[in-house]
Amino acid sequence: KRIGDVALLREGQFTEDAGPLAHPIRPATYVEINNFYTRTVYEKGAEVIRMIETLIGKAAFAKGLQLYFDRHDGEAVTCEDFVAAMATASGRDFGQFFRWYHQAGTPRVTVESHHDAATERYTLTLRQSTPPTPGQPSQEPFVIPLRLGLIGPDGRALPLQLQGENAPGGSERVLEFTEAERTFTFENVPARPVPSLFRGFSAPVRIEAALTDDDLAHLLAFDTDGFAKWDAGQSLALRELLRLIESGRQGAVATLSPRLVEALAAVLDDAGLEPAFKAQLVGLPSATYLGEQMAVIDVEAIGAARERAQAALGAALAERWHQLVASHDDADFQLTSEAMGRRRLKNTSLAYLAHGAPDTVRARIVDQALHATNMTDQLAALAMVARRDWPERQEVLDAFYAQWQHEPLVVNKWFSVQAMAERDAVVEEVEALLRHPAFTVSNPNRVRAVVGVFAAANPLGFHRQDGRGYRLVADMVATLDRKNPQIAARLATTFNRWRRYDPHRQRRMCAELERLAATEGLSRDLYEIVEKSLQANPNPPG
Repeated sequence: KRIGDVALLREGQFTEDAGPLAHPIRPATYVEINNFYTRTVYEKGAEVIRMIETLIGKAAFAKGLQLYFDRHDGEAVTCEDFVAAMATASGRDFGQFFRWYHQAGTPRVTVESHHDAATERYTLTLRQSTPPTPGQPSQEPFVIPLRLGLIGPDGRALPLQLQGENAPGGSERVLEFTEAERTFTFENVPARPVPSLFRGFSAPVRIEAALTDDDLAHLLAFDTDGFAKWDAGQSLALRELLRLIESGRQGAVATLSPRLVEALAAVLDDAGLEPAFKAQLVGLPSATYLGEQMAVIDVEAIGAARERAQAALGAALAERWHQLVASHDDADFQLTSEAMGRRRLKNTSLAYLAHGAPDTVRARIVDQALHATNMTDQLAALAMVARRDWPERQEVLDAFYAQWQHEPLVVNKWFSVQAMAERDAVVEEVEALLRHPAFTVSNPNRVRAVVGVFAAANPLGFHRQDGRGYRLVADMVATLDRKNPQIAARLATTFNRWRRYDPHRQRRMCAELERLAATEGLSRDLYEIVEKSLQANPNPPG
């Protein structure tokens, strides 16, 4: 679950922090309070509480919670009340830490390392900076807890002894990084290690570490921290995808690096890893996260690179994928974590084969979509069919709807699977879904399932060159504003990063925002989002 939480934070809250709607966890001003049910307030706010526990330890945190309840049970409370209870319980000064509550933005932490073989010392130099945000042109350094370990050349965790200490303090520890720049020196490190940084995602920061591809593969193979292991694989895959994008821009046809193929093959072959974790480790970075690493988001290049990588991995590891499908296809349905993990790995394997060796699994996927005995398998197969021009596509979609049409939550899934399908005609298909008898703008969940998913989870469709995806969403925003201003405002936030795209898309997105701004009787909710989105973005691309 931690990995999923971090992925959502990076894709949703980090982008919010980098755009015109950036705000602190506790906003100082607002036009409409309903607009602050945001990822920053909730997800980032939860991360800040998690950091408090990391800094003071579980025992002091539990003591602080009890004190908080004792002091304020039945009262309206503030952020200061919560932090004050933690300060009393731990004896710690939280003055600088409280910047997390009133400064917006995501800190960027760069990490450089040096190993001196002669002195057996290893140094880490950390630097933090936070880009300007609306109303906050400069930020003071945050208190950043860095949980880390050092992995030796043999894959074993090293004992950690900071300079000035008489003995090691275990193989994992938390360093407090409170200045703009600081160096930590470890002693008795005979060979260059690979640092395992921000274990458990110990702080909501962007991490820029000077690690080689070999370093990342080493972490993916040997790191014992689940998040750091996954993050190493994501970083390795991210570099490969960016390389494919750049090669494509130069007109070259790049092939996938053997390094990534070998690293993922090793993951699949590791008998010590649980199936659900394997499925997470072999997943590629999302299109949204990939776009955030680019100076100008190129949706077509991102889509092409991800498709090429999935096809290459599907083909190169086809034998392994087939073996996993066969060995993880349980005859009897069980609602256990182990069984759910097995289903996840099986469906991940099928998805890769659908990209890299579709003729070998097409019949299997269609049959699973039509006859699966559990919703996990049926929805996974439905998604695979929905994005492809297979002859059975409409039959499968119609059969699923006929089976589940009386279950509103399942029908929402049916709508969403089609709205996120990366297809050339997806805009027209979503327009058709809006005319479906089961769709109604009076049902917020149905709107989210179709238009919300299309705008947030289908970049190739939403950002289609002809601007029809923008028009579809803007039309829905205008319609919703008369019925449900809160949902309209939330949907309109999908336009707020328009300055991150190419000039053609900038003009089209801005035009839709201006059209909404000119709408008579605009709600306060929608007005605030549109007005802030049209303001100059304080962050330069990159």
